[in-house]
Amino acid sequence: MMTGLKKPDKRASIRQTVFDILKSPPSHDNPRGRAVSSVLILLIFLNVIAAVLETDAALFQQYGHILDLFAGISVVVFTVEYILRVWCCTEDPRYRRSLTGRLRYMATPLAFIDILVILPFLMLPFLGAFPRLFWLVRFSRIFWILKIGHYSQSLKTFAQVLKAKKGEIFIAFFAMLVLLILASALMFLAENQAQPTKFSSVIATLWWGVETLATIGYGDMVPVTPLGKFIAGIVALLGIGLFALPAGILASGFVEALKKNEGEDGSGNTAATGATICPHCGKDIHKAPDQEEH
Repeated sequence: MMTGLKKPDKRASIRQTVFDILKSPPSHDNPRGRAVSSVLILLIFLNVIAAVLETDAALFQQYGHILDLFAGISVVVFTVEYILRVWCCTEDPRYRRSLTGRLRYMATPLAFIDILVILPFLMLPFLGAFPRLFWLVRFSRIFWILKIGHYSQSLKTFAQVLKAKKGEIFIAFFAMLVLLILASALMFLAENQAQPTKFSSVIATLWWGVETLATIGYGDMVPVTPLGKFIAGIVALLGIGLFALPAGILASGFVEALKKNEGEDGSGNTAATGATICPHCGKDIHKAPDQEEH
């Protein structure tokens, strides 16, 4: 009889199975994972609809007990999901260590969103004396839609694009902020004497700057002086270009991400070159350090 063979860890096998089912986003070759993701996505959307319906006093008065029961069941489901994700996350090489790995996973953005979904509802029994806060917690279900990032490859790609282009996006929004402040200051100088109640300060004029840069033009703050009209025209034209700039940055980021995804197969191997890409740094694992491009 052979005594040196180690029996397989049944608990580890179960943990791996749960991990594969709850993998974010689910693999195309895992029908159970896709089925679970579809059910959870449906549950999220139903809760968003329920949160919207609860704002109607008549509907809530008539069907409030049903909505309460549905919310309770949903919170239980998402609590179980969160516990299972924390339990099986050690199957991911990034969170391999039993304690520190789980703590690192719990600090990730998606896991943080999960806990924000659960915790407010666990506090509801203690908020009975605060009706307004009680209602806000219930209404917070509308933000559960952020959890869809767990189940959608498209949203994962969007997050990757934001991360890759964060520098360019920051510069674009910084330029918009500078233009907003300068335009509001110039408009204040041009219109303050003619309309002291509307353009009372640069802070008050910032609202005019926002609606002009966005080319909305509500008409509640309109320049009447020739200089003010000239400034308004220039700011409106600049606003068209500035608002298109972040859209162009995101579009180029999506093109780059799609090309990268098309060049890799599901295992992280580049189909065209046969290279094995590290999921953390994005470099070829088999490439020697002196061969890397600088």
